[in-house]
Amino acid sequence: MEIKKVVVIGSGTMGSGIAAQLCNANVPVTLLDLTTEISEKARDRILKSRPPLLIDKTKINNIDVGNINDNFNLVNEADWIVEAVVERIDIKHQIYEKIFKERKKGSIVSSNTSSIPISVLSEKLSIEDKKDFCITHFFNPVRYMDLLEIVKSENNDLVKINSLKKFCEEDLGKGSIVCNDTPGFLGNRIGVYAMQVAMTEAFKMKLSIEEADAIFGRPMGIPKTGVFGLYDLIGIDLMADVLKSFIKELPETDKFQDVAKEIPLVKKLIETGYTGRKGKGGFYRMNKIDNKKILEAINLETGEYSATKKIIIKSEKVDLKSLIERDDKYGKYAWSVISKIIKYASSLVPGITDEFNDIDEAMRLGFNWSRGPFEMLDEIGVANFFDKIEDYKGNKFLEDLEKSKNESFYGVRQKYTNIETLGKVKKTASSIDGNSSASIYRFKDYNIIEFTTKANALDYDSMDALQKATDKPLIIINESMQFSAGVNLSYTMDFADKGDFKSIEKFVRYFQETCKNLKYSDHPVVAAPSGLTLGGGFEVLIHSNFVASHTNIVIGLVETIVGLIPAGGGCKEMLARWLQTDEAKNDPHYAPLKVFDIIGYGKTATSPIEAEPMKYLRAEDKKVMSRNSLLAVSKKILEENRDFKSPNETTFNLPGKVVKDEMIKILDKLYNEKIILDHGMKVATELANVLSGGDTSMDKTLSEDDLFKLELNAFMTLIETKETQARIKHTLATGKPLIN
Repeated sequence: MEIKKVVVIGSGTMGSGIAAQLCNANVPVTLLDLTTEISEKARDRILKSRPPLLIDKTKINNIDVGNINDNFNLVNEADWIVEAVVERIDIKHQIYEKIFKERKKGSIVSSNTSSIPISVLSEKLSIEDKKDFCITHFFNPVRYMDLLEIVKSENNDLVKINSLKKFCEEDLGKGSIVCNDTPGFLGNRIGVYAMQVAMTEAFKMKLSIEEADAIFGRPMGIPKTGVFGLYDLIGIDLMADVLKSFIKELPETDKFQDVAKEIPLVKKLIETGYTGRKGKGGFYRMNKIDNKKILEAINLETGEYSATKKIIIKSEKVDLKSLIERDDKYGKYAWSVISKIIKYASSLVPGITDEFNDIDEAMRLGFNWSRGPFEMLDEIGVANFFDKIEDYKGNKFLEDLEKSKNESFYGVRQKYTNIETLGKVKKTASSIDGNSSASIYRFKDYNIIEFTTKANALDYDSMDALQKATDKPLIIINESMQFSAGVNLSYTMDFADKGDFKSIEKFVRYFQETCKNLKYSDHPVVAAPSGLTLGGGFEVLIHSNFVASHTNIVIGLVETIVGLIPAGGGCKEMLARWLQTDEAKNDPHYAPLKVFDIIGYGKTATSPIEAEPMKYLRAEDKKVMSRNSLLAVSKKILEENRDFKSPNETTFNLPGKVVKDEMIKILDKLYNEKIILDHGMKVATELANVLSGGDTSMDKTLSEDDLFKLELNAFMTLIETKETQARIKHTLATGKPLIN
């Protein structure tokens, strides 16, 4: 079945998000609510949303609006009708009665509920109608959350369910996992249980919340908020309501009941308005002392707040084996939490889903875990796990695994999709190479590089891997959410703090050499970015010959924010692109001034559509809705370019001092208006010198190496200043820019 038109009923947060994503996929959608005015306001919110729900705001007219009284007849034109009204079963039943009277034969009807069982939703439907009814549980925000749970019943037409799954995966870009009708469905069932285990074990073992969050975070392959930080983010009161729902829906024998009991401290926090970030604070709060904001953490035993303490775990990479073997409270806590999560998740197979792999993918897609429960078990090792685990009686999955002692039980990853994903092909690589910062996967016809550092930040080892991998056609791609957040600033500051600026210069030179090698390699290089593609990460992309970009990217050169300028060829390549415009051919000042504006302000784009006018991406660069499809699209690019020849080296004719003087006039105005301060003036002046071409004129031809040299000199001048170092340190400590 082909889905050409969709009606979404309910224009709240979720209904609007679903409508926006359909719009992104160029699928005409009608958004209905009680009144047309409500629907129009929702469409207006979609248009103005930050972060943006739309990839291309000009496509807003793909969303029509109306009301459920005057425009309900539009349901009979839709191939898919999505109900996203308030979580009240009586209202939903009324809507379904109207839908099934009005819909055309064979159309799919789904609910976006996050908690109500399909058996309850469909209890008043006929057997025939039940065949076409399911739950499509999108996660919020719809554009940015990859997971979609399609909940089926025993009555469903599975051909139709699979058709819907294919559409949502390929057209909407969702990781669509089909699961059974169980409380909380798949992701929330495991995710909320994991949070509760992490919390209750912290109470039992008398850990501070900073200690618990330091373990139940990056060392375990879970987002850095940790459990208590995540509680605050979601809302402590909302989590309490979620737990009540699970307590009500699950049998008393379910292990979830053991961790869902009300905790007195949590109850007190809710009663006193400490509901998390949306309230007065939560497990963490901001307090003002002597006009300074101080982050405080609550003591789980006393309920008193005090300044947070930094916990040093000395575990930058996810290494579960080492973590659970630690002979300290952190190791004991990690094992207690991990083992309970594995036991609980495995006890739900096959009830919750037929494929245990799907649980892992749900945690990856919906909760941003780097490993799901079964991948954790796989990494720990079967023998090692059973040496440490205690009671697992009645858990058929674990009992069978213990009998078989099958160390390779996991098999193929990502069974939920037919797409050839990076997660699948990594296990079929003929040989694997790399280092601590990047992995190289070698295949017969091509190589893959995947960055593996925190936020995929780049360092010397990253460059080594990129140099090594250009012996074959190359795809640069990451399974994680980010392509690369840029050069590792901590790595740079380690040298700066020692006054070792020669090592910084050596690294920047090597970065430039590597980027040039990517551009002029004998073999084609494809960059396949998703998520953050900033600074040095963007410079890797712009020196690649081809790009297949996920639609959910944040892309740009943001170095000026930390008191630096792009020095890996970012200035050079942006100039090259803008010099190709018709305006630049008529006005030699045009390109330097445009790039000065873009880089000077650290402008970013949040989609390929936004990126094109800034020349961060080109019109010919591929745009891919499904992150899962990035590898397949990249491979196709390589296949289509078997006769690839490296490009001719770019040359530059730039105005020099005359355009630099124009830039300085702009800066003087900004300085006088106090928009930029002393060091901002310094940074921008160095940028102006690079983009003008330095000591040059239009009759002189500059090479790429000349531009690289200008970038390097400017970068080194700035990194040696105390003001730039202060900016970098402030950003590393707070995540926010310092204006000086």
